[in-house]
Amino acid sequence: MDQTSTPARTELVERASKLRPLLQSHAAWTEENRRLHEESVEAMAEAGIFRMRVPARYGGFESDARTLVDVAAELARGDGSAAWTASVWWIPTWMAGLFPDHVQDEVFSRPDVRVSGTLSPGGMAAPVDGGVVVNGKWGFISGAWHSHWQVLIAVSPTPDGGMQPVMALVPTDQLQIVDDWHTSGLRGSGSVSTIAADVFVPQERVLPLGAVLQQQYASELNAGSPMFRAPMLAVASASSVGTMTGLAAAAQDVFRGRLPGRKITYTEYEEQGSAPITHLQLGEATLLADEARFHAHRLADLVDSKGASGEAWTLEERVLCRGLLGRACRLGKESVDILAQASGGSSIYNDVPIQRVQRCPEHHAAPA
Repeated sequence: MDQTSTPARTELVERASKLRPLLQSHAAWTEENRRLHEESVEAMAEAGIFRMRVPARYGGFESDARTLVDVAAELARGDGSAAWTASVWWIPTWMAGLFPDHVQDEVFSRPDVRVSGTLSPGGMAAPVDGGVVVNGKWGFISGAWHSHWQVLIAVSPTPDGGMQPVMALVPTDQLQIVDDWHTSGLRGSGSVSTIAADVFVPQERVLPLGAVLQQQYASELNAGSPMFRAPMLAVASASSVGTMTGLAAAAQDVFRGRLPGRKITYTEYEEQGSAPITHLQLGEATLLADEARFHAHRLADLVDSKGASGEAWTLEERVLCRGLLGRACRLGKESVDILAQASGGSSIYNDVPIQRVQRCPEHHAAPA
């Protein structure tokens, strides 16, 4: 793979599309083992999926949000868990780019580095000489089994006697992974819990979360990049929404694939596709999926346009990002539910993919 130039959006989307057969072939294994298959991770790495939010000076692509949406959608047509995990990795990888530049030198020294994380506080960070000592437990850490670093959110005392949330960057091998991801949906994402027990974090790898939320980032070299001129929650929304639009497309793929020769039990229809109700169901599901994709692209375009212009974000625009994410997820889930219901009783079997597709949206809004 040529690392000297940044692939265009169309090329990255094509690479993701070519991964679909492999992701589909490992989807059942991924569900059963509750984590991504090694071949899936390696294939996504080879395709450059993990470089999309890495700064260009480290061989990253600094892909815009619209590209993230479209790539995630293609991955989700292969396996929702793979798309979701890749999307979650994009967010903390971007967050790592907020730290001082010499910290980034360490994090991004590994090709195709994978950074997991959460936006929810799960522990305490006690100040000590030269940094903090972190103790706590964090859940919903998607991709933890295959991550090299984790962004932790913890609460730390302030000099005036108060408390503040901080963002700490920790190597994954300094954390304990708890194999507790026993769920009905997104089982392959391996969103386990992690525990920090007296983990020392140097001060250079600790940022006050309040400053980060106000777009006061520590990196100097990334300050001029459009990718980093956005609020963290807007970035997180745009990074994750593509999975939902892809799941809606995956449901159509599966439903259409089962139509030929499929009867409607207890009716006179020898072909499900001959029934008017099937046309109505597929038409409604397709329109809902199209609306979901519209809102996802609107969200991404807002993030990209603001990053390009460098204009300050208004409160209304920040709220709009969250609203567009919620709307896209709701419409996508409604689309999937229609086709799952129209798939009949046989669709509950494990070897019928639409039951897996339907269970993914139920967990899509879980914490990253």
